[in-house]
Amino acid sequence: MRVALHTKVRADRIEAYEAAHREVPEELTAAIRAGGVTSWTIWRSGTDLFHLLDCADYAQLLASLEKLPVNIAWQARMAELLDVVHDYSADGAEAGLPVVWEL
Repeated sequence: MRVALHTKVRADRIEAYEAAHREVPEELTAAIRAGGVTSWTIWRSGTDLFHLLDCADYAQLLASLEKLPVNIAWQARMAELLDVVHDYSADGAEAGLPVVWEL
């Protein structure tokens, strides 16, 4: 399944956000893959961040990551950089952007 998400980076933290993503912990990327993600891309336009994930089951992915220590640490780091964060709770599975049109 494809999931599109929208988050926002703080205007004064763009450089730190991009730097953080050049060094995502390997333990976290391994857990994301183990959770069924085959790809995850993030684009930035100003402070808007758009994520596109391909995964087996988004709700299951969130459940597998929510209490994982490496993800908790990563999310704490991201909370310092973002105005709108990625929601890893059960409610977060409903946070995907609705599809308006496809070709």
